[in-house]
Amino acid sequence: MPTATQSTGYAHLALGEIFSFAYDTFMSNKIPLALTALGMVIGTASLILVTTIGLTGKQYLLNQIEAIGSNWVYAEYESGGQRITNTGNDALTIEDMEAVMHQVSGIAYATPVMPLNERVSVGSGKERDLQIMGVNPEYQQVRNIITLDGRFFDKQDSQAHNKVGVVTPKLAILLYGSEHGALGQTLKLSGLPFTIIGTFKERGYTAGQSEISDNTMLIPYTVMRYFQETPTVKQLFFSTTDPSLVGPVTSQVLKVLQSRHRPESVYSVRNLAEIVSIAGKVADTLTAVLLGVSFIVLLVSGIGIMNIMLATVSARIREIGIRKAIGATNREIRYQFLAEAILISLIGGTLGIIIGLAIPFSVRFLTEFRIPISGLSAIIAIVVSSLVGIIFGTIPATRAAQLDPVESLRYE
Repeated sequence: MPTATQSTGYAHLALGEIFSFAYDTFMSNKIPLALTALGMVIGTASLILVTTIGLTGKQYLLNQIEAIGSNWVYAEYESGGQRITNTGNDALTIEDMEAVMHQVSGIAYATPVMPLNERVSVGSGKERDLQIMGVNPEYQQVRNIITLDGRFFDKQDSQAHNKVGVVTPKLAILLYGSEHGALGQTLKLSGLPFTIIGTFKERGYTAGQSEISDNTMLIPYTVMRYFQETPTVKQLFFSTTDPSLVGPVTSQVLKVLQSRHRPESVYSVRNLAEIVSIAGKVADTLTAVLLGVSFIVLLVSGIGIMNIMLATVSARIREIGIRKAIGATNREIRYQFLAEAILISLIGGTLGIIIGLAIPFSVRFLTEFRIPISGLSAIIAIVVSSLVGIIFGTIPATRAAQLDPVESLRYE
């Protein structure tokens, strides 16, 4: 705490000197002021995270969902209806896919999807559970599949009924120790030898909400027919020529499927538009809630700054009187205490910014998420921190400036 004698040199202070003196005051009252600044640290860090979610997180989430296949429309048989009769399976077929391709305009690619669970022996008698999926080569375009190593099977493989397949990187490592090491390996499915010709992954992060799992192997649907008693498929996937056609194509596909099957059979035809819309609303709601929490924390921090500054004014009444007696104006006194409040806010705000930016970076190392960082969030945080200091420091600064110098000098 600067003494009355030290304060005589601060009758007329420049802006730099005002903040220098405020810093000295802060250093002489470290513990109470540091505890006050802690609220600013928490509030500013929260504000950084919320701004990141609001400015970049939402778009990042939507981009990840759309990367799964923004033009993607998928159809699936659900049930045979509520009637007691005609309850037999009325599943989708390749003929349904061909009918849709012929009757619905705006479709670029189509593929059946038929899953099969298989247990295979690998290496020294070890058995692994695999999810085998029979698809057409067009599945790669429909689902935005990326080939990591080797190649994806093509139309020639499909037409020739070549027993080939592609696996996920994790399955390749599990079975053969490395992604590249899986290429050329032979895997027997129900006694039939399949050659692994590539590894693949989905372009977008699906958080497990996908027909593809870590132990998935894709093979041509024409070969999958060897394992089926009936020529049915679980799902039909379509990709439109333009994202704007997803809505109309979805309704048209449903009409074609219903026209080809029993009236009581139930089919679902969906796209990602609904998921994207829900994700956007969830992100907006989460941002609003977190923003409210952040401002409450900042409000509490601001009140804490105001209380500590009011206590500081009470403890320095005599000092204020001496400064006024030697010529300090009300304006200089006001600026002095306001600078101290702003300094507390900026110190807490700066630490909060560092923590707030460090959290998204740490997420990148700990998980598969790559959360983008918004530089604007740091600017917003600095501005908000300064405003908190100004707003909640004004009352204590004004009270200090309005003290009567004669009464202040008599204060003990």
